[in-house]
Amino acid sequence: MAFDIAPATPNLVEELVSIRLAAMKDSLQAVGRYDPLRARERFLSTFESENTNCMFDGDRLIGFYVLIAKCDHLFLDHLYIHPQYQGNGAGSQIIRRVKEAAVSSGLPIRLGALKLSESNNFYKNHGFVLTHQEEWDNCYEYSPLG
Repeated sequence: MAFDIAPATPNLVEELVSIRLAAMKDSLQAVGRYDPLRARERFLSTFESENTNCMFDGDRLIGFYVLIAKCDHLFLDHLYIHPQYQGNGAGSQIIRRVKEAAVSSGLPIRLGALKLSESNNFYKNHGFVLTHQEEWDNCYEYSPLG
């Protein structure tokens, strides 16, 4: 199943927050850190629509990702798919797109995933390699050079 991807606009920010909260709820609860207000404020404090791309199923916003170009890598700051759409290829479509950006730029992709999140398996299954661990996150890298 293919979904449409388009740049985010500032008027979508509340929907993006809702998707983030829905997608992260189980993982944050597993580590005892689910606080919707904190998660909302944390996202809003760094939100920049120019780095954000949205995924749509028709007119329905179902997910988004934030990819930030750094001097020596691309940082996948967020990738969230609404739970109703997880497991149907939406996340894989985004990863393919992000990997294409890595190949085009010649830069690796780096990201962090909450330690107890199912997303760890998702990233490992898509060729990301664990580089180190931080207090709450596992950090991964994908190199377009193999």
